[in-house]
Amino acid sequence: MTEKQRNEGEGNRTAARVYNRATKEFARSGQVEEQAKRARQAIDGSQRAELERAEQVGKSKSRGEDPAVLRKKDAG
Repeated sequence: MTEKQRNEGEGNRTAARVYNRATKEFARSGQVEEQAKRARQAIDGSQRAELERAEQVGKSKSRGEDPAVLRKKDAG
């Protein structure tokens, strides 16, 4: 952004719009299967330990699963 970023508060709509657009473009790009294959190779290959450490770091900063998500899983 070239202009001064403004605080949109909780639920940044601008960031959500950018993310959603990029996600749709990626899905339409035809690269999904290739990237999924590369991810599987990383998990099954030499990067496994590094990826598991990164996952644990991420989880250690989490407050846990959103209770609403847990309720949906139990209801389904």
